[in-house]
Amino acid sequence: MTPGADGPAPRRRGRPSRAAHAEGPDARTRILEAARAEFAVRGYDKTSMRGIAKAAGVDAALVHHYFGTKDEVFAAAVEVSFEPALVIPSILGGPSADVGERLARFFIGVWENPASRAPLLAMLRSALTHEAAAKVLREFVLRRLLERIAADLDVPDPAFRAELAASHMIGIAILRYVIQAEPLASADPERIIAMVAPTLQRYLADG
Repeated sequence: MTPGADGPAPRRRGRPSRAAHAEGPDARTRILEAARAEFAVRGYDKTSMRGIAKAAGVDAALVHHYFGTKDEVFAAAVEVSFEPALVIPSILGGPSADVGERLARFFIGVWENPASRAPLLAMLRSALTHEAAAKVLREFVLRRLLERIAADLDVPDPAFRAELAASHMIGIAILRYVIQAEPLASADPERIIAMVAPTLQRYLADG
């Protein structure tokens, strides 16, 4: 009997089936949404490509087709949470004298939004306990977001300044949203923005 004469042709290893592709571009969106949810509930270590595929209702081969590895799915989930293509122009689009306030307002706003807080908490917790997750978060937050902002503002030592800004904001995230230390945990977001903005301004914009 020749292959495929009385049944479906065998699939090549590593390639998603035609049925999996038939879902169209929305399949990638579903995978990302499922990945964010899986990372939020299970953390980095316990999340698997197969589990993401099951939650998204697609073949596991399709997850590998779009993203390759778990690290790459995690990186894409981080990017979806921050949306750098929208964030960077909005932060850099106003007067440089106010960039610290715009960045502080964006950062606190993302964390205050319940829809984005859960996956961000999972990503942050994962980064604290897993080197692969830490590397993904570090590369994205520093290289693709803060360092680019500092470089576009034409200040010396943009990488160093970006790391200082990241340390300040991540410290706030850990104390307010992970450890929930008081009085920071229950402080009004506007009060936090008002106090943090001048420091971010000094890090990223002041020569």
